[in-house]
Amino acid sequence: MIGLENLSRKEQLIKTAAQLFKEKGYAATSMRDLANTLGIEAASLYSHIKSKEEILQSLCFEMADKFRESLEEVENTNFSYTKKLRLGILGHIQVMARELTASAVFMNEHRHLSQPYLRSFLLLRINYINRFKKIIEGGIKSGEFKNVDTKLAVMTLFSSLNWMPHWYDPSGIIEPIELGHQLADMLIDGLQTK
Repeated sequence: MIGLENLSRKEQLIKTAAQLFKEKGYAATSMRDLANTLGIEAASLYSHIKSKEEILQSLCFEMADKFRESLEEVENTNFSYTKKLRLGILGHIQVMARELTASAVFMNEHRHLSQPYLRSFLLLRINYINRFKKIIEGGIKSGEFKNVDTKLAVMTLFSSLNWMPHWYDPSGIIEPIELGHQLADMLIDGLQTK
């Protein structure tokens, strides 16, 4: 795979696994597939990781941290709720654009985590979604946003944003920041009071 030469063996392994998980699905990807793609013996994988699930855990929880960090920067500002929502959307898009493959795994393959990891992961996702919901609720209370159903608003928001790993082409003409602004315009426009 291109772009792996400057990474540690474990980082190469995780990035390669992410690509395989995205293409074939977590359940259909074997450790032998991973070893063959890397051009190493399957047994040597275990000197870097304990299991295939450890890779999935690493991908899911690292992405959750990146999304959380991008939103924390927004929440700790004194900006209007409209601007906070815009910056939250831009942050989400930028995290996904930097890590398109890992984002696809984060969105689609997390269900293969075993307990208690799945529960912990789902709590992180719910917390993240609820933090966007609070921004929308604040915008309603301040009069910036219409009095809409906040659950519907936040689910519409994430339904729009989270498909990005499936259709966004990083070699295309639209940059992630521009994509984020266009999506934010569309999503925020429906919430704003005129």
